[in-house]
Amino acid sequence: MPTVVFHKGGQTYTDVVKDNTNLVVRAGIKQFPFPHLRYECGMGKCAKCACRVLSGAEHLPPVNWKEKKQLGDRVDQGYRLACQLWLNSDIELTQDVEA
Repeated sequence: MPTVVFHKGGQTYTDVVKDNTNLVVRAGIKQFPFPHLRYECGMGKCAKCACRVLSGAEHLPPVNWKEKKQLGDRVDQGYRLACQLWLNSDIELTQDVEA
């Protein structure tokens, strides 16, 4: 089962999730990383759930067209849309604090 380390606002949150877990789905049903993960649509249209992958990116699927469209050059900096990721391996993410 994957371990998720999530950084936001100077805090670190860690939990173990089941294989094939989507963090936006979990936050929507009030499970980890709720209430720390910022998200909105859950479909790759708004980019509110954008996170930078600090480790574990090698285990993620390739960036899809929704991520390329929403994130642009930020993909090259390691950003992904959490709503588009189904986790099967350990991952460490950070999400910028809303401006």
